[in-house]
Amino acid sequence: MSPAAHAATMTVRRSTRFVTWVRAWRAGLVPYDDVADEIAGDEEHLVADAPGSWTDLPLAEGLTALSKCHPDEIRLVLPAPGDPRGLPGPGPFSGAALIAGEGVVTPGLGFVPEVRTHTSGSGMTFETVLWRCYPLAAPTRPPVDEPTAAEAEAELSQALTESTRALARLDIAQWRPELAGALAALRRPDNGTDLPPGYDQRARRLYARASVLDRVLALADQSAPGGAVNGYEAQQRDAALRPLVTSCRRALVAACNAPMI
Repeated sequence: MSPAAHAATMTVRRSTRFVTWVRAWRAGLVPYDDVADEIAGDEEHLVADAPGSWTDLPLAEGLTALSKCHPDEIRLVLPAPGDPRGLPGPGPFSGAALIAGEGVVTPGLGFVPEVRTHTSGSGMTFETVLWRCYPLAAPTRPPVDEPTAAEAEAELSQALTESTRALARLDIAQWRPELAGALAALRRPDNGTDLPPGYDQRARRLYARASVLDRVLALADQSAPGGAVNGYEAQQRDAALRPLVTSCRRALVAACNAPMI
């Protein structure tokens, strides 16, 4: 697999892991001892500003603040400029989540991941993830326009078809040829991007597909303007991708927030 394809199939939004595994824990489907490891993977995760704490905590300790939450009260938000859906309203949490492009909403608390890069004495770089807690004034309710998994799946399929046609007309498919392997992964979304126990097959299928597509789009954004050779063509490219980016975010939210079974 090329470096580009590998990157597109490995980078995962951390809040999706946080929400899905914490929800499965609170539903009694996975043990508490496994949750922090499943969220963190091979990274180091800490929690800052947890209630009653004056120092950063290991993720496993920080998760105890959610020990009384119902699974349906733990929700993923993926806001973007001009699209604040899911946010509880103006405030520090909403501002931080909008900047990060992701966050977790729970009764009375919001969590936003901050990635910090460090350099060791030997010159090696490594990252830690800090989940910063923000108090929320009141429990938040799901947005009235949040789609079901079925609705989000249909919306994503339509957006993918329309964006592909638009990009083909613009002849921008050549902008990053080495992404062919990553795009092919959309046909076989089994790259470890699975949901924990408690989600039905539709939510699993939607999450797997949207996760891979989300990472391909993130890599595409890093390569902008790609095959576009002037400002006008770059605008056309962005316009062609924008509905797909929005549908992909809505699909991830719908999959991760789907009712547990």
